[in-house]
Amino acid sequence: MEAKLSPVVAGVDGSAESLSAAEWAAREALRRGRPLLLVHAFRRHPRQQADASENGAPPRDVLRAAAEHLRRACPGVRVADEPVEGPAPEALLRAAEDAELLVVGSRGLSGIKGLLVGSVALAVVADATRPVVLVRAGEQTEDEPADGTGPPTGCPDVVLGIDVADPCDEVIEFAFEAARLRKARLRVLYAWHAPSPFGLGNGDIGLVSGAERAAEWLRFLSAVLHPWREKYPRVEVLESVLADKPSTGLVRAASSASLLVVGRRRRLTARADGSHTGPITHAVIRRAGCPVAVVPHA
Repeated sequence: MEAKLSPVVAGVDGSAESLSAAEWAAREALRRGRPLLLVHAFRRHPRQQADASENGAPPRDVLRAAAEHLRRACPGVRVADEPVEGPAPEALLRAAEDAELLVVGSRGLSGIKGLLVGSVALAVVADATRPVVLVRAGEQTEDEPADGTGPPTGCPDVVLGIDVADPCDEVIEFAFEAARLRKARLRVLYAWHAPSPFGLGNGDIGLVSGAERAAEWLRFLSAVLHPWREKYPRVEVLESVLADKPSTGLVRAASSASLLVVGRRRRLTARADGSHTGPITHAVIRRAGCPVAVVPHA
């Protein structure tokens, strides 16, 4: 008996950002040879004759419209849909427990304070046990054709943010696989801060130049990536280190990327504020100009 393939799951609610996310998810499902599952959360209203979405439309109508759009936009994708009663974050997390990955829309507001991701997207990212990709409406989401017929250099870079002091296999593997599927170059970025003279301890060397320190970090980064280069010999890798805030460097690199990959440490205990993405990941998903994949890890 053929094993059931884990689907790519996309949350849809009829909004422009959820439709953009569903299109991205459909192309990713084709790349990975996976089915696509559209999930729509709804609340049951006892006083109404029929269940309704937040925008008032029947759940089945929202799902049917999204599925028809995707079949036109991404011929060949295998689409199933499922209305799920309950709050959107909980419904999406339940649907994605056995998923290949979960794709959700995030809304952006231009302004001095940056971009507002949205409460549903933030809640899903904070508690997901599977990788989550955030896609905004109007974002440049077109990349290498999903069937692999495009030129090998036709897709913008996949960017991976990494901490060489605490590298995570799950995050690195996701980024390499994403680059392989797109026939894209993988740009791996590590950002470091020069130590303050006041923070130096006994035995620390405070007179090492920035260039020497960057070269040392680059050697560490190369060592971390060496086994992954061997596992993915066809993925071109560009290693970069820079003296900057990690979130600033990653957002800058993501301005011309097809996908930005970052990690999030899974919570072992519940937090009072109900949210934990880590400061770097939180800043990146608010400001990055391309789809962002957040990969949970231990």
